[in-house]
Amino acid sequence: MDRILMLRLQTRGCCAEVRVNDIPLGRVGVISNLLFLPIHEYVLAGMNSLSLVINPPPTDSSGVPAVPKVADDDAAASLRLLLPRMDQLGSLTHSRILAELDWSVTSGQVYKSPSVVSSNVSLPIKFPRWRWLDAPEIVGVETIKPAVTSFIQDLAIGMATGEADGFVNASRLRLEELALAYQQPVAEMAARLRSRLQLLHATKAMKMVIPAISDLTLRLCANGRMLECLGPAGEPAIRTENAPDGSRTSWPIRLAAVNGQFLILR
Repeated sequence: MDRILMLRLQTRGCCAEVRVNDIPLGRVGVISNLLFLPIHEYVLAGMNSLSLVINPPPTDSSGVPAVPKVADDDAAASLRLLLPRMDQLGSLTHSRILAELDWSVTSGQVYKSPSVVSSNVSLPIKFPRWRWLDAPEIVGVETIKPAVTSFIQDLAIGMATGEADGFVNASRLRLEELALAYQQPVAEMAARLRSRLQLLHATKAMKMVIPAISDLTLRLCANGRMLECLGPAGEPAIRTENAPDGSRTSWPIRLAAVNGQFLILR
């Protein structure tokens, strides 16, 4: 692959979440204030939507009323969609900027929290039509929550007991599209995922959280065609327990619901 499309989000004095085509990709805070990641599997040929959510709640900003606030200090968030040189992936000066989105307030200024800044951008890229675009819209999220919880519990239990193939097989469609997005053999991507899971289990680092239904938050995304599965504090639902040093491993998943079956698409 000659070039990799990268997203760069940086904040100062605030928290922010970035969404691409209504899919939340990550958030940064006051302390850890920089996010930098490739985004091929989330973008489309032609028009794409970009959004910054300023001071998002832990799990879901939809339906949360905005509250006026007075800024204690200057704050800002900057989003850039970059096409960098392969030998300068982290460099702004050696990148072509394809899109940019900014938000800022000055000390004493009144603003609404959360705030949303959005823009549409046409990208000069050629990717296949991703499966999530054709997934059926999900209705009755609370109705299917018990089934989603059972699905996630089964995956977590399999991972905890060293059965890596359960999660790898459930991720098959996601791996296929990642392989297309980054021009890599899908068998190699699946093998890397399986090896990682097996290594974590072999080193006794696979102490999984088995979520109860009350611990699970399901957030609609991709214009209602996928569910992002989150824990109580907005962390990925599929994750390990905290290690003694506070570290943990997590696997973000976004599900489609097709004929009563759940598919990991992102």
